[in-house]
Amino acid sequence: MDRLDYYDITPKGMDAYMASHGRHISKPMLEWAVGMMRDRKGNKVMVPDKKQMESVLTAHNVTIERTEGFYDPLYVWAMAKADYYGSSITDDLHMARYVGDYINDPDGTKTRAFDELYINLVAKGIDIPWEDLI
Repeated sequence: MDRLDYYDITPKGMDAYMASHGRHISKPMLEWAVGMMRDRKGNKVMVPDKKQMESVLTAHNVTIERTEGFYDPLYVWAMAKADYYGSSITDDLHMARYVGDYINDPDGTKTRAFDELYINLVAKGIDIPWEDLI
């Protein structure tokens, strides 16, 4: 089954990005996207440290199974930190579980993090500097 957006006209630079990363988040895209994030109090969210995130996941017996070597889990961590931490996510245990559930969701796709980031940016009218994010 083909994606419904397979035949859409893509913005300049998107094809080159997709050739390099597919529908996954690259390190430059992670840094760019997180740079726009604010937490519930309006504070800037920092790009998560991969080793620190992995340490928290390991400490709480959470395994990320569907990463394919990309930065998708780090994006989900930052998004959860911005949108949910201090409310429905109250501590590192629940943060680890959320990221694991999100990435490993059997009903989701391996490209869920990228797809949701992309559609949110489109809905907000934010141009993505594709060529800078490769």
